[in-house]
Amino acid sequence: MSQPVRPDDIDPVIHERVRLAIVAALATTPEMSFAELKGALAVTDGNLSAHARALEDAGYIAVNKTFRERRPHTTLRLTATGRDAFRRYLEALRRVVEQGASLDGAASP
Repeated sequence: MSQPVRPDDIDPVIHERVRLAIVAALATTPEMSFAELKGALAVTDGNLSAHARALEDAGYIAVNKTFRERRPHTTLRLTATGRDAFRRYLEALRRVVEQGASLDGAASP
């Protein structure tokens, strides 16, 4: 049986639901524009911006701001640190699932 999952095993930066959705979306593509990510997650500009800032401050995503035809264009991508953190997060969740699945075979008191 695997070791119990401790609270510190679950990354609090990624665990928040919008940030988890951002990281999961960025894990599947090299980068996404702010507008693409906003549409995919159905969140507001302010909500996405605030959560992206928290991920950027943690070093999990990189934000690139440029201009296209004189209009601001922002892209986000997962960093190597972010990929590693997401892998560790998923591993902790796998352990949670394994422990939960073992309840099916546990004897009732």
